[in-house]
Amino acid sequence: MPRVKRVSRRLAAVPGSATMAISGRARELRAAGHEVISFAAGEPDFPTPEHIVAAAARAAHDPANHKYTANQGLPPLREAVAEYTATYSNVEVDSSEVVVTNGAKQAVFQSFAALIDPGDEVLLPAPYWVTYPAGIELAGGIPAVVETNSQSGFKVTVEDLEAARTERTQALVFVSPSNPTGSVYTTDEAKAIGEWAAEHDVWVIADEIYQRLFYDDEVAPSIIAATPHFENWIMINGVAKSFAMTGWRVGWMIGPLDVMDAAARHQSHATSNVSNVSQHAALAALTGSQDTVGVMRDAFAARRDLMYSLVSTIPGFQCVEPQGAFYLFPDVRAVLGDRYATSAELAEAIIDQAGVALVPGESFGAPGYLRLSYAVGEEDIRRGVAAIADVIGRS
Repeated sequence: MPRVKRVSRRLAAVPGSATMAISGRARELRAAGHEVISFAAGEPDFPTPEHIVAAAARAAHDPANHKYTANQGLPPLREAVAEYTATYSNVEVDSSEVVVTNGAKQAVFQSFAALIDPGDEVLLPAPYWVTYPAGIELAGGIPAVVETNSQSGFKVTVEDLEAARTERTQALVFVSPSNPTGSVYTTDEAKAIGEWAAEHDVWVIADEIYQRLFYDDEVAPSIIAATPHFENWIMINGVAKSFAMTGWRVGWMIGPLDVMDAAARHQSHATSNVSNVSQHAALAALTGSQDTVGVMRDAFAARRDLMYSLVSTIPGFQCVEPQGAFYLFPDVRAVLGDRYATSAELAEAIIDQAGVALVPGESFGAPGYLRLSYAVGEEDIRRGVAAIADVIGRS
């Protein structure tokens, strides 16, 4: 009797999210009675601002929100996204070019689904967020990894991209500020890359989810604003990071009408509309007071300074000071050897011996590094880094 295939080859080849898995392990250890400090989470530790929660509560009591609504997003929210993009990305768009998605992660997947055919290559600077390769591969594309390192500030150059470009190159994933490194491209650097993409007809998928968590100014430079003559781009953003709304699952994608129409058709079959209550919460976030964004950014800046100063003193840890997001990405290759052959083994030892959860660089295409989130309180930063230093001291 022939065996029935259990799982498709495509899904069998896709690993689960490493960051979600490690956060899950930390929760399991806590549930078992162990004290765990988590530097693994990619989300703010602040509550969603009260005026946003209040708007959601009102929406939940409105029967209109108990039904299906527009697949592409509530019209008032799409208008607000367009205005928000003009204000913070300095890019003028029409609401018809906006698709509201179930978090920015869905926008990432739909961008690849809309642009990539089997065999197309997508330039992917490393270190990269763990989900990008999965999204490319599920669309039938090929991640063409472009490596960076701490010496380059974890940023690619036009020369790096040109060396990796082939006749099958379809798109570039451009992320600034970066997860996992916190690196931020200057306006001139972004402009040079945007002009290179325009010259070679390469799509740019610009993930700007951390744009307002930038420590040198109110907002990080946008590659789309830096190259206004360039038209082949998709911008991805959402309310998750800047408004402490990761659990509300509201993001968006912006781009040319034909591509957004394709993405909306994909969404119509995949998830229909985003939760109406969450959309009303996002509308309140974008149109209401922005004061809490600055409060969070200031807190993250202080925590960045603290964690950077402490981690930099651990023997063998080499750090680049992050300019945005809320991650530190130290190079730990100097402490690897017989006892810990890889950064993955080191991360496992740290959670087992010190009760500190963090993410190994292998998950981001950068073996020999660790990602530590400073979206935690200062006392946890002090205790957690001290515990890591103790493990390294025993190596």
